Amino acid sequence: MYCRSKIIYALLFSALFMSACSHRDSKQEEVETKEYKPVSQELYDTIALMDSILFTALQQQDTVTAKNLFTKDLEFYHDKGGLSNYQQNMEAFKTLFTKTNGLKRELVKGSLEVYPIKDYGAIQEGKHRFCHPENGQQDCGTFKFIHIWKREEGKWKISRIISYGH
Repeated sequence: MYCRSKIIYALLFSALFMSACSHRDSKQEEVETKEYKPVSQELYDTIALMDSILFTALQQQDTVTAKNLFTKDLEFYHDKGGLSNYQQNMEAFKTLFTKTNGLKRELVKGSLEVYPIKDYGAIQEGKHRFCHPENGQQDCGTFKFIHIWKREEGKWKISRIISYGH
């Protein structure tokens, strides 16, 4: 179970943030309740589209499309699994895709935020819900995630992933 969950969450780039601090001052609450408005609607729409393409490819087990959405110097930081690179993640895709696990991912409506990174690309954060069958029942979880997208030769690719709080 631990290994399977580790692979599923590592491969599908989910992140979970848990609040480690119960004390909040009024400034912190003000920032947390501030409504998000994209700096650039065009950038937001582009990254939302790329997110959709990525997870459609993963759910359809389309390795060709999936592998082209990551930079060759990919770094994936996972609090349980450690640091992995492009080649390790591509091998993990192959392993995952040989199994019929019924994994489904859904972006939580209204949770996506996109911020530009000058002369590089964009930060994407949001929440997504994963469900997969486990012991005859659906096992689901909603997690936060962060992807760093790089615009490389006119194409968008993920270069960094941070996934923690598992």
